[in-house]
Amino acid sequence: MMKIYLSLFLCLACGMQVHAQQKDTLFVADYGIRPYSYENQTGRMQSVIDDCKKFKTKVLVFESGRYDFWPEGAVRKEYFITNTSTEQECPSKTKTIGLFLEDVEGLTLEGNGATLMFHGKMTMLALAHCRQVTLKNLHLDAERPGGTELTYTQVDNGGVEVAFHRDSRYEIADGKIHLYGEGWRSNRTHCIEYDPQDEHFFYSDGWNRLAASEAREVAPGVVRFTTPSGFRPKVGNTLTVRDIIRDQVGMFIYESRDVTLERIGVHYMHGLGIVSQYSRNLTMNRVECTPREGSGRILASSADFMHFSGCSGKISILGCRYAGAQDDPINVHGTNLRAIRQINERTLELRFMHGQSYGFNAYFEQDTVAFVKASTMERFASATVKSVKRTSDRTLEVEFDRAVPKGLELGHDCVENMSCTPEVEIRHCYFTRTSTRGTLMTTPRKVVIADNTYYKTGMSAILIEGDAEGWYESGPVRDVLIENNTFIDCAYNGGPGNAVIALHPSNTVVNADRPVHRNVRIIGNKFRTWGNPVVYAKSTEGLVFRGNEVEPVFGRDVPAKEQFILNGCKNVEIKDNLFAAPFSKDAIRFENMKKKYKK
Repeated sequence: MMKIYLSLFLCLACGMQVHAQQKDTLFVADYGIRPYSYENQTGRMQSVIDDCKKFKTKVLVFESGRYDFWPEGAVRKEYFITNTSTEQECPSKTKTIGLFLEDVEGLTLEGNGATLMFHGKMTMLALAHCRQVTLKNLHLDAERPGGTELTYTQVDNGGVEVAFHRDSRYEIADGKIHLYGEGWRSNRTHCIEYDPQDEHFFYSDGWNRLAASEAREVAPGVVRFTTPSGFRPKVGNTLTVRDIIRDQVGMFIYESRDVTLERIGVHYMHGLGIVSQYSRNLTMNRVECTPREGSGRILASSADFMHFSGCSGKISILGCRYAGAQDDPINVHGTNLRAIRQINERTLELRFMHGQSYGFNAYFEQDTVAFVKASTMERFASATVKSVKRTSDRTLEVEFDRAVPKGLELGHDCVENMSCTPEVEIRHCYFTRTSTRGTLMTTPRKVVIADNTYYKTGMSAILIEGDAEGWYESGPVRDVLIENNTFIDCAYNGGPGNAVIALHPSNTVVNADRPVHRNVRIIGNKFRTWGNPVVYAKSTEGLVFRGNEVEPVFGRDVPAKEQFILNGCKNVEIKDNLFAAPFSKDAIRFENMKKKYKK
């Protein structure tokens, strides 16, 4: 009987211990992390996150207000992140991470509108190998953004005067100006100019001119430059200047799954934006990548806003807003690795080719891959990955379940990971103030881009590329619906044919009977253009352009151009559209197309 009582007591005690270790809700205030202290909360916050793992916490709660984070106390961890930096640009891949969540499962971070203010160059937040994590009602910003902003206030025969934004920092030494921040200075800069009159964001050499000229401060935040007489910039225009080295990113979602960002405001990101790398099932719901309200800034990221590389499952981007990126608001792609050497019948040495994308896990056991003919971008054979061996930061040895196809051209053709490709839905989003594209999309799975507004994107609002020669961003699309969107004054900076929507794979062999992209439907959209083409399509089969409205932007007097540029396409349907002027076949430019495909 005593043994039974003892066993029962031990079981009850064990149960009490388990119960004590389970804390469904944690409050950062209980760890002394309180708003408006202006103290460094980085180390304390990491202790909270560690306890969330320990106690299997379901909800982590902030009070509303401002919290400050410095690099001191941050987690430092090496990550090779796609599309960031070469070995020469940034030899170290160590990231300075403000909030680091690793192997966390089932956690919701409730911000209650709190603002996390970061200092210095930091990756603000990283999720590594996490499951079912939600971030909501939170703002992230930088005290001194990595991008500098200055506005022309006076232009005369003696030079120009500029007013610096209050969040920018500069120093004049020996008559030359230098830009700096908290623990850094800008050494290699890139400049994009904003004209508030026409709301265009365009490449500029304005900062190079100023940096080379003699400078003197004439009032706090106001600097006069003695510039060459031929330099006559437009008063009221703003220069946005950032360092080109992508040594950090805004947020990093790495090999995680079922991650949701909901009602998040990300107001400045240094290096690259929210990077999701080889993660599965991602939802971005009402995320605002814009300058903080009332900040007076126009820049919110030094490169992309949302970058998805090698992801799978479904990417849902719903009700988001993008304004002020120096690169693309959304980029979804995989990575083609080049076949360099055949080791045996079933094994290849593969190499990361683009300078800024390398070193990460690109293949996993049991993944399905396609062998890609680089000259045509055709997927001409498939296999399953049996094993992966990393031989250097640039090279891998990959063994397949079958013999390497005989048609593979070593030193040119590529291998694409087909398992790490996502379905994508982008709805009810707003894109503006970018000098480049609005959305880049390369995935073979179902894509829906619907009910969005693209307002004055510098290049093509939507670009579908597929690349085995330049950025090596895979691959051909098979099912894309672009429906009920509004495009206003897009592609003024360029893009393939200055087209609002462009399908531009990298294949060098262009043959309508060997298409790259298939089944792209552009239906029920509204285009307001300055006379530039609405569609450029290369090597595309089954392109449909139906039920759309195309009209000129008011206040522009420009000569009419082709509305469509079709290069090596087949089975194209242009039907039931409304144009400002009568539509005829003269509105289409044909290239590399047989007569039977021009009907």
